[in-house]
Amino acid sequence: MSDRPREIFSRIAGRYDFLNRVLSFGREQEWRRRGVVHLPEGRILDLGSGTGAAADVFGDREVVALDPVPEMMALNPIVKRVVAFGEALPFGDGSFDGVFSAYVFRNLVSIPVTLEEVSRVLRPGGVLVIIGLGRPRNVVARWLHRLGSAVFLPLAGLMVGSPGEYWYLHRSLDKLLPPEEMFVTGPLHLERVWRMGPLGFVYGAVLRKPYQLLDSPSAALWTRSRRVSKVRGRRR
Repeated sequence: MSDRPREIFSRIAGRYDFLNRVLSFGREQEWRRRGVVHLPEGRILDLGSGTGAAADVFGDREVVALDPVPEMMALNPIVKRVVAFGEALPFGDGSFDGVFSAYVFRNLVSIPVTLEEVSRVLRPGGVLVIIGLGRPRNVVARWLHRLGSAVFLPLAGLMVGSPGEYWYLHRSLDKLLPPEEMFVTGPLHLERVWRMGPLGFVYGAVLRKPYQLLDSPSAALWTRSRRVSKVRGRRR
């Protein structure tokens, strides 16, 4: 996360969850849940955890929260918390079964570096689930959404005394490629993308770390089944 968004989130930490509920019409947890169902059981990293809004949707999984904004982390109910950046994760290789990140990727300094770090800390076969904000795919819907966010986001910021900060959020929606393009290359395999919210401005993405070593029967079986399914898919 760059200095600009870090300053913004440090100022609005206490009002962040309330405003998210307003901006999502109360559906932000529903969108998180639709992503969490793709996570494996086991040890999970909540990347960009913020105030810990996702804590209630992880179930019995062991969760480690990470965020670069101390003011946000001070409000986070997750017991294991680390203040750090996604581009430099302070964990050993293969430390997690899954990584979850909601509404964070547009604020990262470097998405490629963060994906490399996520791949490093994931175990082979581990899953990264991303819930993110962007623009709709349809040209007309994109124009309508851009117009609406230019008006609505600063007005929402007025509710919490931070109109300038929420103008930044409006502009951040245009920073990145659509997820269908953004995650095609990199160390993780893109398995699925889906759209949610009004006009489809919220997306979910599931990426998986491939098995690289075939020294265990389970890894060999997984790779063999993948090859068989690909061959069958080509014959259809």
